[in-house]
Amino acid sequence: MFETIAIVGATGAVGGIIRKLLEERKFPHQRIKFLASKRSAGTKLTFGGAEHTVEELTPEVFADIDLAIGSTPDDIAKEFVPWAKQHGCVVVDESGYWRMDPNVPLVVPEVNPDAALAHKGVIASPNCSTTQMVLAMKPLHDAGRIRRVVVSTYQATSGAGVAGQRDLESGTRAALDGAKHDYEAFAHPIAFNCIPQIGSAKHMGYTSEEMKMVHETHKIFGDESIRVCPTCVRVPVSNCHSESILVETEHKISVDEARALFAGTPGVKVVDDLGAGQYPMPLDCDGDDHTFIGRIREDLSSDHGLAFWCVSDNLRKGAATNAVQIAELLVERGATV
Repeated sequence: MFETIAIVGATGAVGGIIRKLLEERKFPHQRIKFLASKRSAGTKLTFGGAEHTVEELTPEVFADIDLAIGSTPDDIAKEFVPWAKQHGCVVVDESGYWRMDPNVPLVVPEVNPDAALAHKGVIASPNCSTTQMVLAMKPLHDAGRIRRVVVSTYQATSGAGVAGQRDLESGTRAALDGAKHDYEAFAHPIAFNCIPQIGSAKHMGYTSEEMKMVHETHKIFGDESIRVCPTCVRVPVSNCHSESILVETEHKISVDEARALFAGTPGVKVVDDLGAGQYPMPLDCDGDDHTFIGRIREDLSSDHGLAFWCVSDNLRKGAATNAVQIAELLVERGATV
């Protein structure tokens, strides 16, 4: 096992969930450290029934740390990951900075676990919208080889951090009261609205969030021939991202076969009874580590197409849970150095 572990960004929203998961899942370790910015250093956190003091994130702090799970902005990850590597510390990084580095594996443990074992000191966890999509794609790709994916995301405000949550709550109250709200995280009102832009303008009219889904999917599956057409939308939902996904496969997969494939996939739960009004919804999936799939049906426009609805807690499986699962995978496979 890793003797000394650390959470980088321990006082953030995802860092708090990582801390909770490590405790609940009894992740093996002897000592734990909590690291954050100078502003948060000195904060007291409870873990395992004991009080711990948050330490400032500096190069020297990694001298006796064997594993660090990081949830920080990209610029912080760019800086601290080399510090950790210099001290022989393995990093599981939640940021977007290292994901497309050719020397850094990009891992969803249920999809490409072996990639983690070839790490060179750093393993990246994908973007939250990519994570739930590739987990849903995995059994279909194995059974029928996916040629094309069309995905529209309905992304919660929690994906924009604490400021995004404030914008939803305070902006909604202000709209109901006929008052003004100065939005922090969003360029347009999110209350009673949908914003069809997440990230900056990038390639051919696609946004940075959309291009992440393209490039990360190719890297995770090791297959650049999979065609991905994403549209990412921010919606006035507090937590849990939803996705409408259409896949085309080389070999036809029936609805019944797809349902059985999904049901047999670790980390996936099927909720699919349209007649009874049963399908995944953010309110029902909040706080759960699974990726939920429903509304499974044949694509009326394609002989080899399947359409389905996918919901996942973006702060858990989309972020904290996936990172902790990567760390658990390293321990299980003995790849701790």
